[in-house]
Amino acid sequence: MQHIIDRFISYVTVDTESDANSDTTPSTAKQWDLANKLVDELKAIGLEDVTIDENAYIMATLPSNVAHDVPVIGFVSHFDTTPDFTGANVKPQIVPNYNGGDIVLNAEKNIVLSPKYFKDLLQYKGQTLITTDGTTLLGADDKAGITEIVTAMEYLIQHPEIKHGKIRIGFTPDEEIGRGAHKFDVEKFGADWAYTMDGSQIGELEYENFNAAGAKVTFKGKSVHPGYAKGKMINSMLIANGFISTLPKNEVPEQTKGYEGFFHVTGISGSIEETTVQLIIRDHDARRFKKRKKLLKKIVDKINRKFKKQFGDDIAVLEIKDQYYNMREKVEPVFHIVKIAEKAMKKVGIKPIIKPIRGGTDGSQLSYMGLPCPNIFAGGHNFHGKYEYVPVESMVKAVEVIVKIADLTAKGEKE
Repeated sequence: MQHIIDRFISYVTVDTESDANSDTTPSTAKQWDLANKLVDELKAIGLEDVTIDENAYIMATLPSNVAHDVPVIGFVSHFDTTPDFTGANVKPQIVPNYNGGDIVLNAEKNIVLSPKYFKDLLQYKGQTLITTDGTTLLGADDKAGITEIVTAMEYLIQHPEIKHGKIRIGFTPDEEIGRGAHKFDVEKFGADWAYTMDGSQIGELEYENFNAAGAKVTFKGKSVHPGYAKGKMINSMLIANGFISTLPKNEVPEQTKGYEGFFHVTGISGSIEETTVQLIIRDHDARRFKKRKKLLKKIVDKINRKFKKQFGDDIAVLEIKDQYYNMREKVEPVFHIVKIAEKAMKKVGIKPIIKPIRGGTDGSQLSYMGLPCPNIFAGGHNFHGKYEYVPVESMVKAVEVIVKIADLTAKGEKE
């Protein structure tokens, strides 16, 4: 456990926040700091073919130790952290033998991690938790996954009696801004299938995720002196507000769960003359996903018809860009790779929690690039904010799952 704690802290204290407004890969230069550290560490523990390309994508190999043919499997995680909350100057706090009560993250700012609000905490009573100090995120998403993969490879190297085929590992930048798989060389990686270690609570096993799109609606207006504006002014902010109000009120993130999709307004900025609304569209079902995009077009077309005579041109312009798709379509034809992970969890005493991801993952894009890639828990909770934490015991179990997947694959077990 202490080895895992030390390794994890050495990763999360390196700032790797990505930046969606950057057009470079990685999107921030500071991601190189951890990337280069990881390359050195992978070489030090004894992995082979350790490479890092010009975009900071890392790959390495653990050679097979069996004579017969075994499928090549991979394990993938990302080393960037979200720009939603600062990842600079992370100061992890260790909470041994958690007593089930409130955890004061920051006494000065009265920031408390409480099971009254975050009920999942109670399932980790008696365990060792790693939390933030209340001023940053932690970075368990997905440095816990990296910790687990590196530790599992190290364990397999130190225990050659555990038989396994060739294993490839890959670490990516910029997953948090949706680009983690964009420049991933699937052919170079050379695995038959892989697993992302990027889930949340212990036991999670996911092979379904949202279909996703981003949308931007630009509303035009006409500015006129307010004292003489009757019949002349068009306030684009009010039109934008009307657009938002027309969206289905119950189909928002805070009121949906499971397989329920949503519209999520992520930003609005503007003036009388021009206002821009940014939003994302999410749905697991491909048909409903298409209907959601059509609904946005229908609303925008209605607004344009309403103001056509007064404004002349279209007063609202809609742009929609698909981001990723549900990997279920690509995983189901090779469903034995999910069954192997499920069996591995049961073998190490974990009850699998098979459920859809209410989000995306590198595995989604990789699956559509020819590398089927279900998602396995990394152990963290409350990602993307100051209440993020990870139980060390969950990371230990994730290491055991990786090792057991390698073992089962080498034995040819599929069910």
